[in-house]
Amino acid sequence: MQLIDPNHPAYRHLWVRILIVAVCFGWAGLEFIGGDPFWGVLAGAVGAYAFYMLIWTFDPKPPEPAPAVVIDEDEEDADEPATKEEKKAE
Repeated sequence: MQLIDPNHPAYRHLWVRILIVAVCFGWAGLEFIGGDPFWGVLAGAVGAYAFYMLIWTFDPKPPEPAPAVVIDEDEEDADEPATKEEKKAE
């Protein structure tokens, strides 16, 4: 399960990725200093996951262009109402 999408445009700059990881580990440090190790471990785990996804294995893929819409001849004919001659032929 992927919680962080590394292809999101917000993570394109290195300084943004480093800031996210630093804030998570900083928050963990504050929780440990404040005497709340449970929340410190949780914030540290989030920081470790963010480090793994945003720095260690970061490999963004370029955006894929949307495929061009091609209308088949059969689809064009299906939208038009059938004429009396076509109805007789069926």
